[in-house]
Amino acid sequence: MAKQDFYEVLGVSKSASADELKAAYRKLAMKHHPDRNPGDKTAEQKFKEISEAYDILKDDQKRAAYDRFGHAAFEQTGGRGPGDFGFSGGFADIFDEMFGEFMGGGRRGQGGPSRGNDLRYNLEISVEEAFRGKQTTIRAQTLVACDQCKGSGAEAGSKPITCPTCHGRGRVRAQQGFFTIERTCAACQGAGRVIETPCKTCGGQGRTRREKTLSVNIPPGVEDGTRIRLAGEGEVGLRGASAGDLYIFITIAPHRIFQRDGANIFCRVPISIVTAALGGTIEVPSVDGTRARVTVPAGTQSGHQFRLRSKGMTVMRSPARGDMFVEAIVETPQNLTKRQQELLREFEQAGENGKTHPESEGFFARVKEFFEDLRE
Repeated sequence: MAKQDFYEVLGVSKSASADELKAAYRKLAMKHHPDRNPGDKTAEQKFKEISEAYDILKDDQKRAAYDRFGHAAFEQTGGRGPGDFGFSGGFADIFDEMFGEFMGGGRRGQGGPSRGNDLRYNLEISVEEAFRGKQTTIRAQTLVACDQCKGSGAEAGSKPITCPTCHGRGRVRAQQGFFTIERTCAACQGAGRVIETPCKTCGGQGRTRREKTLSVNIPPGVEDGTRIRLAGEGEVGLRGASAGDLYIFITIAPHRIFQRDGANIFCRVPISIVTAALGGTIEVPSVDGTRARVTVPAGTQSGHQFRLRSKGMTVMRSPARGDMFVEAIVETPQNLTKRQQELLREFEQAGENGKTHPESEGFFARVKEFFEDLRE
């Protein structure tokens, strides 16, 4: 016979508040209490149904489970007393399906050993190597399959047996109040099997530590912080489990001439005051190892940038190149001879018409006007 809906048992709606539930329970409990109805089996059964319904609906978590799954959420298991509800049968399967992945893997069936850990390797390269790309080798300490037991973890002539704790599932369940929690089996570490006679070389782990030499291809145009993945080159898992991955993190070393910003290259080049004033040409190095000529127009100011198209960095997986920006830094002469000092003074006196230094003349003219305004 199907059980009556708990809300109908208490005579309330599904939206009833906690106070409404309590009031309905007290009223019905007083009416059907065995002390008020001695020898009345119907009243006794009714009282049990009322108590069961209220015990579920007064608890927010149990009520939410009941609203979603009905009576299947609280089917009785063997050995439990009245009012002691747990997960079993259909609802346990539903719960496992809903929350199994969150609790550690979901409905996995037969267990298996955990995958090995991933590894990180930091590799520093130059700007030129990032431009051209590079084929190199690295050496990394990692865990590899034991040669003696071929990764099984068992001594020669013996075999792993099914774990008696989890019966080969690799996971065990434990009841914690309202929830059933599934965890990795501590006896076999999730492998589902245990080793009675462990390998003497690896101690039953099926792996040993060793240095590996690996070939790495650095693609042209790689940027600082790029991560290169070598699948299956990380640590081997316990007792024949698959290996993790090796991740190579690229760092671009600072350059003494170039500064990189994405695909573009920046270069600050000092030029003499004469070249800046009269104009001329300068040669600058390029990241590809060639030289580029830059025409400097007369009157060039410090900070002016010249753009050299397609002279920057290689772009990954593209035939295109970025640009190079040459910033002119006008250098003030030092350690002048007496004659050079005289020539500069003559030059300054000859340029008092304000046309040779328009920016400075304009600035000090504005300063003069500023102070005159203050005096008014």
